[in-house]
Amino acid sequence: MTGNQAKHKKDLTRRKVVVAGAGAAGAVGAAGTLAASGAFAGETSTAASASSGSTASEACYKLTSETTEGPYYIDADKIRRDITEDKEGIPLTLSLKVIDSETCEPIRDAAVDIWHCDALGIYSGYESLSTGGGGTAPTGAPPTGEPPTGEPTGGTGGGVHEEPTDDERYLRGTWRTDRQGRVTFRTIFPGWYRGRTVHIHTKVHVDGEWTDAGYEGGHTCHTGQFFFDEESVLASAEVEPYSTSTTERTTLTEDTIYDQSGTAGGLLKLKYNKKNIAKGVIGSITMGVAPDGAF
Repeated sequence: MTGNQAKHKKDLTRRKVVVAGAGAAGAVGAAGTLAASGAFAGETSTAASASSGSTASEACYKLTSETTEGPYYIDADKIRRDITEDKEGIPLTLSLKVIDSETCEPIRDAAVDIWHCDALGIYSGYESLSTGGGGTAPTGAPPTGEPPTGEPTGGTGGGVHEEPTDDERYLRGTWRTDRQGRVTFRTIFPGWYRGRTVHIHTKVHVDGEWTDAGYEGGHTCHTGQFFFDEESVLASAEVEPYSTSTTERTTLTEDTIYDQSGTAGGLLKLKYNKKNIAKGVIGSITMGVAPDGAF
C-alpha cells in the first residue's frame, strides 16, 4: 500500500449517514434483525465445504484481517438491511456478528457498511469504471498475463479511491448491530470481475451517534472483505445471470487480497441447497475487531 493509499484509508472515518426515503429513520431504531435461520424455510441446506484458519474458540481472540478498502467505497450510504433493489441474482442473507477481539464481548450500536458488485461484476456509483460482464479492461489495468494488484480501477491502481461516476446505489447499505452485536443484510450473491475473486466489502464504525438523520461521528475500527469458497462460486456460475458472464474468473487461491487464513481472513460460512443454489444462500461470520483502533 502506498503512502497516499494509507493516508486515504486513515482519513475515511465515518462522518454522517443520511437516511434515504420516508420512514427510514424509524427503521433505524427497530428492534431485532432478520432471522437468517428462517430465510429459506423448508429447504434442505448444507454447509459449503471450506477450510477455516482457526477454530470457533480461537477466532474470538483474533482480529479479523484488515484489507484494502478498494476504490469504490461511498460514504453516506443508505440505512437499510435489504440492499438488493432490483438486481437479479441468487438471494443471499448475510448474517454478521461484531465482537471485541480482546474481550469477546459483542459490540452493540456499531454501524456496519457492506457493498459489492452485481452478478456481472458492476458496482453501483461506478458503472462506467467497472469491468464486469466481459467488458474491456480500463486504462492502466495490468496487461494479460501479469498478476493483478488490488482492484481494477479507472487507471489509478487498486485501493486508490475513485469519485463516483453515477447516482446508483444498489447493493450498498448500512445497518446497526443489536445488543448481541448482530446485523443481517439481504442482498444477492456477488459476481466477479477482472483480477478479483468473489467478495463483499465491509466497514465497521463505532463510538458514533444514531439519530433521526442516520449515524454521525465515531470512527472506523475495521475495514475488510468477505470471501466465498470455490464450491459455492462454481455452483453460482451455472445460474443466470452469472452464467452469461464472459469475464475470466480469479479463484480464491489466486486472489491477491484474501490472505488464505480462513475465517480470520473473512471466509464466510455458507449454507445452501447443493442441488439448487438458486434458491438462496445464507452466509455468516463473526468479525473480531479492535474498537479503539482506527482504520
